[in-house]
Amino acid sequence: MTAMLKFMRGLLKMPVYAQTWVMLLMVINMVIPIFFLQHIEAKIVLATIMASAMLMALITARTGFSRLLGAGHFLWFPLIAYLIIRLPYFAPGEFFGMWLRGVIAVNSISLVIDVVDVVRFLRGDKEEMVTGL
Repeated sequence: MTAMLKFMRGLLKMPVYAQTWVMLLMVINMVIPIFFLQHIEAKIVLATIMASAMLMALITARTGFSRLLGAGHFLWFPLIAYLIIRLPYFAPGEFFGMWLRGVIAVNSISLVIDVVDVVRFLRGDKEEMVTGL
């Protein structure tokens, strides 16, 4: 539990632009899917974000609030592939279809950032991204 608290404190100490990005990710992956629980895709997105959050708490426990946290989103690679496969079944003009496309776009951008962060960590940038946790 202390790892999750440290992770949450780390999020709150990030710069405003980063907090805004994290908030967008949370809305797209945690809030909006609640309105679509009749669709398996929404349930899978929710399950994936919850698994990612638990993984990120474990990473925080091991390495602090480091760039390795980007590895917590590795589950998004198969998620995005699955959602792309499902796209033809949902019209882009439907709210659900728009949401699916939004998840794919936003999570893909996040994965680019995450890969850069993990590579930086593996190359030696192991400092915590925020201090005083």
